[in-house]
Amino acid sequence: MTRDIAFELLSRIENDDAYANLLLPVLLKRSGIDGRDAGFVQELAFGTIRNRLLYEKIVQQASSRELSAIEPAALLVLLLGVHQLLDMRVPTHAAINETVNLAKAKASKGSVGFVNAVLRKVAVKTKDDWIDLLTSKLSELDALSTQYSHPVWIVNSFKAALASRGLQTELEQVLESNNTPARVSLVALPGFSTRDDLAPPENFGPASPVGVEITGSPSNIEAVRLGHARVQDQGSQLMVLALLKADLLCKDTGWLDMCAGPGGKAALLAANSRQQGLELVCNEVSPHRAELVRTALEPIGNFLVTTEDGRSLGEHDKKYSRILLDAPCTGLGALRRRPESRWRRTTDDLVDLTKLQRDLLESAWKALAPGGVLAYVTCSPHLSETTAQVAWAESKFKAELELVNANEILNAINPNLGLGQSLRTSQLWPHTHGTDAMFLALFRKSIG
Repeated sequence: MTRDIAFELLSRIENDDAYANLLLPVLLKRSGIDGRDAGFVQELAFGTIRNRLLYEKIVQQASSRELSAIEPAALLVLLLGVHQLLDMRVPTHAAINETVNLAKAKASKGSVGFVNAVLRKVAVKTKDDWIDLLTSKLSELDALSTQYSHPVWIVNSFKAALASRGLQTELEQVLESNNTPARVSLVALPGFSTRDDLAPPENFGPASPVGVEITGSPSNIEAVRLGHARVQDQGSQLMVLALLKADLLCKDTGWLDMCAGPGGKAALLAANSRQQGLELVCNEVSPHRAELVRTALEPIGNFLVTTEDGRSLGEHDKKYSRILLDAPCTGLGALRRRPESRWRRTTDDLVDLTKLQRDLLESAWKALAPGGVLAYVTCSPHLSETTAQVAWAESKFKAELELVNANEILNAINPNLGLGQSLRTSQLWPHTHGTDAMFLALFRKSIG
């Protein structure tokens, strides 16, 4: 049953563009599987997705066939089998026998013997042996792409982003961290819960002063069930906290979350706005995601959730003292949580995304009150989505814009972050900060 669920998850991702982190809980609930069996399914499915490029190359080598010549269902079965053989604590005989049984159920009769033969060839080498064989004649970037199963363009984007911060020697560490499952992180919503309600002190942090990391299911915690604490990466928490800590040159009158779906950052903003008695407006262009925002905010209070195109918000008369623009992006900073993203995104996506980001930035700037602060946030370290957009904004808005030192603010929130304050924009990294690779720029609008 566990392998059947893993196969269905991979098949739905492949054929229906499903998201692994959203679909898996549905499949587990439907099957009634929990505990260790649920953990096995997640490790098997997510590990296979993360390592797909490497495993496909191993299957090609072991079968002497092009992937296009392998029945699609048999290929998915093989990938699951390779992960069990090379990267899980499953005995070799069990991995082969159970995968062959899965092939009997999911693939054509003619593919069963093929699956069995390929798995037996795979099993004679370790994962490191296969990596050495496959990468020995490749360039450095191609070798890293194969070993860590990242498309070359993504490897290049991480390399460039690291180099821009003087961290060019840390590329392999970043790629490895993207393949290491993230721990479950929770945020305690101020005024509704504290970290003590969620976990013992040894589980506090490591990055956010309102965050904890846990093992087990969040639904076992009462504050989470009540909506008074949420599952949220600590990098995301820090983006909100930095916006709220930045000094204003005007009265703090009201806040806007411009692209609020699905509502995680909005919930943290909402809890803080309640404490300070300030208005928060949340906008989300997608009706479905707007409904998720409403659901997220309901336990905190009554907040206005609009469904406009964010590019039109700047045309309204209403102005805000603090604006969060968590811009649509490639999501390359969250590959450890959304393993299938690396196979879906291409460089072509950047053209439309960077144009949208600039349009939203311009709209947000118009909606920002003089003296107010705008947080531009992406869950991506790609330079086209981060520092290039900051340079564009500085050129566009010129003397009207002050780039606030975001690293100084984040270091004040948590000195252990150790962010270099010679740079005014912030880039978090999973291997260094234990967060998603979030980017932050804080813009303050001059008065007059």
